[in-house]
Amino acid sequence: MARILIVDDDPAIRDVVRFALSRAGYATLEAADGAAGLAAAREALPDLVVLDVMLPEMDGTEMCRALRASGGAAAAIPVLFLSSRDDEVDRVVGLEIGGDDYLTKPFSPRELVARVRAVLRRGAPVAAVPAPVDEVLRHGRLALDPGTARVTWDGREVVLTATEFGLLRTLMRRPGRVLNRDALMDGAYTVERIVSDRTIDSHVRRLRAKFAALGAAPVETLPGFGYRLGPCD
Repeated sequence: MARILIVDDDPAIRDVVRFALSRAGYATLEAADGAAGLAAAREALPDLVVLDVMLPEMDGTEMCRALRASGGAAAAIPVLFLSSRDDEVDRVVGLEIGGDDYLTKPFSPRELVARVRAVLRRGAPVAAVPAPVDEVLRHGRLALDPGTARVTWDGREVVLTATEFGLLRTLMRRPGRVLNRDALMDGAYTVERIVSDRTIDSHVRRLRAKFAALGAAPVETLPGFGYRLGPCD
């Protein structure tokens, strides 16, 4: 049973989210402000955080930044933002700082559950069918193991969010081939939905920044065409 941390200062919103997720079979824990939410995320290591943007003590964007800077397992916890603001700039900012998805208020409990399931599936290890020995994807110095959701460069682990993992997995399954944003979206998102070009670009920028910290640049941009996995050598 996946555990979901709900961080929202409105008790009524927490009740709605908790009820919807509980009916869907998820266990929940709650926090009423960003500081408490960050502490709970680091200590409990939930499978996903449903995070309000406007929070006391520490707002949702600050909490997400701090969570991504935590290191280890806490840094890879998926984040689904909730916000009453539906401006594209706000959505892009939320994704740029490490969010995996963005849902505006008021929202449908069904859509919330569908978004949660989609984010969890993006980074979930494959365990239903015994995996063949060669299931690990390798390309030059880059390796991705779908069974453990682990990515390494020259043996050094690169901690990715669920969406970043899905994008890289899509590129690694077609090394050297140019993929446009629609193809990346289809590979990384497990439910049919509309994602803007800027959303995909934001996730790719975050993915590239993590490899750049290791002196690597596996993802190449072809202006006007899309992205491809480079030689990684």
